[in-house]
Amino acid sequence: MRRRVNSRSSVRARETAQIEMCMTKSKWLTKKIIQDLYYKQGFSALEVGQKFGKGYSQVYKFMRRHNMPRRTPAQTKTIQFYKSPFSYSKKQVLSFQETKLLNATLMLYWAEGYKAGKMMDFVNSDPKMISIFVRCMRKIYRVSESRFSIQLYCYANQNPSNLISFWSNLASIPTNQFIKPYVRHNFKLKKTHKMPHGVVHIRYSDRRLYEQIMRDIDKICSDLSRNGRAVKYTSL
Repeated sequence: MRRRVNSRSSVRARETAQIEMCMTKSKWLTKKIIQDLYYKQGFSALEVGQKFGKGYSQVYKFMRRHNMPRRTPAQTKTIQFYKSPFSYSKKQVLSFQETKLLNATLMLYWAEGYKAGKMMDFVNSDPKMISIFVRCMRKIYRVSESRFSIQLYCYANQNPSNLISFWSNLASIPTNQFIKPYVRHNFKLKKTHKMPHGVVHIRYSDRRLYEQIMRDIDKICSDLSRNGRAVKYTSL
């Protein structure tokens, strides 16, 4: 595996060196430079032009002349998003207790988290699970507090204000980061005792954190499998 990684790194280093050599020898653009800077590395036309002392319109003119399509607005937005600073900083060296906390949290999210791909959204009615999840977000992923938001789901015979105060104190998230609660009016009274505190969605507005969590879940799954097959457990 290490040889493969080193091989890929050396290939990439050679490609970068070739591009730099082309830029040094050429006073203008080449298709190879556009392919590397604009398509592979995600440079904007303005950034490409600045490397040659030219304007972005001249870069686009070169691309039109060589039938090289421009990025769509959606593609540009995606590149800008992934170039922006991270809102979290995952801790890399974990103690035994921190590893247990991380693994428990990942399994909780795998079972109870939304997997739409837009943002992290963990939903539960159990205060213990919410407490563990939020603790991991702060201690292991070291998230930005301002990106947290919570939405309460409750029944009409419950007091939303009291429930919001309960979850705010439990999760140490200010009430001004709670969005409008969803109050259900059509329900059976005998079911309300099952969720005395309602249900909360703990959300974090950064798609990259969601992707990080899903990668970490996949890693655990890989560690618990052999050659793509599930590990068979035998009774002792």
